Amino acid sequence: MSERSSGRQIPVVVLAGFLGSGKTTVLNHLLHRSGGSRIGALVNDFGAVEIDAMAVAGALGDSTVSLGNGCLCCAVDASELDEYLERLARPSAGIDVIVIEASGLAEPQELVRMVLASELPNIVYGGLVEVVDAAEFDETRAAHPGIDRHLALADLVVVNKIDRVDDPEPVLKTVRDLVDRAAVVPATHGRVDPEFLFDCRPSEERIGQLSFDDLHRDDQEHDAHPHLHAGYDTLSFVSGRPLDPRRLIAFLDSRPPGLYRIKGYVDFGPYDVRNRYAVHAVGRFLRFYPEPWPAGAGRATQLVLIGTGLDTGALRAELERCVSDGASHTDDEAGMWGVLRYVQETEDPAA
Repeated sequence: MSERSSGRQIPVVVLAGFLGSGKTTVLNHLLHRSGGSRIGALVNDFGAVEIDAMAVAGALGDSTVSLGNGCLCCAVDASELDEYLERLARPSAGIDVIVIEASGLAEPQELVRMVLASELPNIVYGGLVEVVDAAEFDETRAAHPGIDRHLALADLVVVNKIDRVDDPEPVLKTVRDLVDRAAVVPATHGRVDPEFLFDCRPSEERIGQLSFDDLHRDDQEHDAHPHLHAGYDTLSFVSGRPLDPRRLIAFLDSRPPGLYRIKGYVDFGPYDVRNRYAVHAVGRFLRFYPEPWPAGAGRATQLVLIGTGLDTGALRAELERCVSDGASHTDDEAGMWGVLRYVQETEDPAA
């Protein structure tokens, strides 16, 4: 009998990009700098592996499980992918995030489709990250026009090997013109701050609370690589007054380009006095998860917004406009409909 979900959902990040773009370099960097989070990696060339964040990337040994096939998106279907994900997502593994490194010839939209079709209740889509080789970008696009389509699907684009071009701005501009609202981050040697993709602290240390400190730490490790934070902006928003669901959905449906992640908890006050709503947004993907308020917890909305090129002042003003004006809305039956559109159905615990 398989282990039942602990109720905590694990984000699955799809890491894609053409041959030689630096996907493995990015993954190795994430493994070395995950801040204590435990990463499960499903690597197309090797298989499903459980990797302690403190282990040396590449020294996988007996923990490697070979897929024994070619391109992942062509060789397995959603149910087969679930079998691999279930190994990594079982509660005893203690995995905090799963990264699927696609082959250089994969169709990323197929992998995204399979993750979204997952029937595992403790799996949630964590976004499509496309890696681009800045030095070879023009030639690669000319030979493989499908790359433009891949970039248009991405939630985050890492423009890697930026140090190998004399002037990176033309490449960055072209990528920004091709993406659809995605955040674009320049990188050297695959150095993308892991905090951009997932919380860098083991789940046991952040159960039931939003780890704002994960996004604002200024320890020695970050001092050694200050450029990692330069690629994105963060905004923390806290409100002791409930938010109006109609106004919040209007904000979320029109969120600006470059706003990559939104996470946290929302208090909708009289619209649902029993539950707070965990919110998880990556790129265009959005989900709400209602859960009972913890006993004795203060009721407040706590959100973190992460992206590139953000006008944080304007975003804060927009969120302030989402705060309820205090009038009673208990008779507004349709008020939560917009939110409920994004509530994922969960397993019946009695089943």
